This record gives sequence, structure tokens and C-alpha cells, in this order.
Amino acid sequence: PVASFHPSLVQRLVVLGAPHPLRLRAAIFADPRGQFAASTPALKFQIPRYEHVLTRDDAAAVEEMLRRWGGPRWVAGPDFAGYARHYRDAMQIPQAAFCALEGYRWAFRSVLRLHGYRFVKLMQRPLVTPTLHLHGALDLASLPRTAQGSGRYVTAPYEWRLLDDVGHFPHLEAREVVLGEVLRWTKS
Repeated sequence: PVASFHPSLVQRLVVLGAPHPLRLRAAIFADPRGQFAASTPALKFQIPRYEHVLTRDDAAAVEEMLRRWGGPRWVAGPDFAGYARHYRDAMQIPQAAFCALEGYRWAFRSVLRLHGYRFVKLMQRPLVTPTLHLHGALDLASLPRTAQGSGRYVTAPYEWRLLDDVGHFPHLEAREVVLGEVLRWTKS
């Protein structure tokens, strides 16, 4: 949103594992067996006090989401257990689970509110910031076919890169590749 709302503040943009918000919204309705089905966990976040589900049993649900959305190579790799432990611990910090869900709740609840209408209007402005879009080919939360359509919202140079064997967490699953791409993009 910063690149849309305040383009003069952003010289280059790198997007990791996320479609443009309007592209995601459209795909949820247009692709019921695809993006809508992939988004059903976020629908559960609308349930009042759902944060208690995330924190119960030593935040086991957090690790389940990491496993479901991560690429199989990363999930089976030696670093996964450490990441899962850190994220489970972080989710149990007082109010962390509530704050983690608020963005999802706002996205759904704002649709019929004035500030949601304003958000959509601002997001309809094409991005004028050069944008690199990195997305996991195995992403089951934000489907690659959903994210791939995001380039139509960018009038500046736009580069799409699909990362093989990577799920929803490219910055964790392919750290070296992501770092190399970010450095290349910022230097170009």
C-alpha cells in the first residue's frame, strides 16, 4: 500500500509471495475451487477470539500452517523445526495473535465500509514504482495463478519470477535466491 498511497517514498519495490490486493480480491470470487479454497483459513480468522485457537497447545496451529503452506523441501529440511519453534513462541506473546489476525479481519470487514472503499480506490491507481515480484511455484495460500495477474496494476518496469520448489515463504525457503534477487533489483 505504501507504494500506491505514497509513490514518492518508494524507489523500488520487491513483493514476496503476495498478489496485488485487488487481484486477490477478484480471484477469491472468480476462482472458487482455487483461490477461494486456498483462502478459507483466512475466513476462519474472522471468528471472534480465534486467536485462542492459534495459541492453544503451545501454538501448534502455527506450525500446522507453516507445514501446509511451506514447500516440501523446506518443511523436510534441517531449518524448519527451528523456524517453527520461533514462530510458535512469537505467537504466544501477549496480544501477538490478536494483532496477527487484525489485517485479515480488516480486509474482509472493510469491504462494505467507507475506509474499505477508499482503500480500493487508492489501490486502483497503477503502481509507478519499478516492481520485482517473487512468488513460490508451490504456494498454496496465495496461488501463483492469482499472483501472476498482479503485473496489470503496475505501469513501471515489472518483473515476475516464479521460484521453483518454494511455497508461501520465499524469504525463509530460498533465502539466498531472494537476497540475490533483491540486491540485483536494487542495483539495476
